[in-house]
Amino acid sequence: MASVLVLGSGMVGSAISQDLATRHSVIASDFDAAPLTRLECVSGISTLQLDVLDTSALRAAASEVDMVVSAVPGALGFQVLSTLIEAGKNVTDISFFPEEALDLHDLAVEKGSIVVTDMGVAPGLDNLIFGHHNTSMKISRFECMVGGLPKNPTPPWFYKAPFSPMDVIEEYLRPARMVENGREVVKPALTDPELIDFEKVGTLEAFNTDGLRSLLRTMKHVPDMVEKTLRFPGHREQVLSLLERGSLREEATSAMLKSQWALGPKEEEFTVMRVTVEGEEGGVDVRHVWDLYDEFDSQSGVSSMARTTGYTCTGMAECILDGSWNTPGVSPGELVGGNAAVFNRVLSHLKDRGIEMTKSP
Repeated sequence: MASVLVLGSGMVGSAISQDLATRHSVIASDFDAAPLTRLECVSGISTLQLDVLDTSALRAAASEVDMVVSAVPGALGFQVLSTLIEAGKNVTDISFFPEEALDLHDLAVEKGSIVVTDMGVAPGLDNLIFGHHNTSMKISRFECMVGGLPKNPTPPWFYKAPFSPMDVIEEYLRPARMVENGREVVKPALTDPELIDFEKVGTLEAFNTDGLRSLLRTMKHVPDMVEKTLRFPGHREQVLSLLERGSLREEATSAMLKSQWALGPKEEEFTVMRVTVEGEEGGVDVRHVWDLYDEFDSQSGVSSMARTTGYTCTGMAECILDGSWNTPGVSPGELVGGNAAVFNRVLSHLKDRGIEMTKSP
């Protein structure tokens, strides 16, 4: 049994703490006391009210454990990870911060820290798949389409946010980087819409968002790469109207969307993802398609987005804790996925929790 500090006890952080607590001693922390009260009665979890921007307090808390999981808001993520690396801690991170995590690689090597970043469903699981195929293929094209959506969408938004609505707004405001014909291209988010049919879901609309992140640096040999977000038709038009009026950035609009997009604690939702990897393998042109569909778990009360994001993270945490992944430095999922044992271990970890990718061919 190991000891793990989980930073952030929101929807995903709480799922991470509860999953790890079935096998390890967990300290669940948060700036606010309210989310911690829900975890105090869970066996294997102790709680700690912690300001992660208080460097001394964070280092003190981290010094007591074998590793740390960072599930803090993206705006805090880079500073928190920097502090943890300076302290020589091993970390899995899902905070999705805007800064470049790989800028901390040399420091992590110097400090002996084993760090895996962006280890959620996307980015995360899709990066693992990319790295897995990169060992045996000359990849020519990578595409990831992903969305977390309500089971019962209602107008005008046809959407509820399975994670922070503020992070969703940021996703719509941040320019989308992609690679076309070997060149990095930047387009506004929400561009290049297309309608895609998914089994169990029906027709969804895909559009550009900035999800490639580390792939732009680690997979420069791949000439075409794109990430798209999935929403029910009708949602994109509503968001575009706010952008055109210049009101999406306004505080009043953010407050309104936070209220209208709030997902109820037992409101059913699902996660859908399709990862396509094309290229040459063994002298033959191939196209691998991986599909994921997962729903809210009514028995545990854990949302699908928390399951798919959180359990990918805990699967990777197990690999660090038992030494399966022991490479010092900052490693995004596409570098980890090249390790067949770790790749299969994380997929098995997810399957044990009812989350299974299907692959064709």
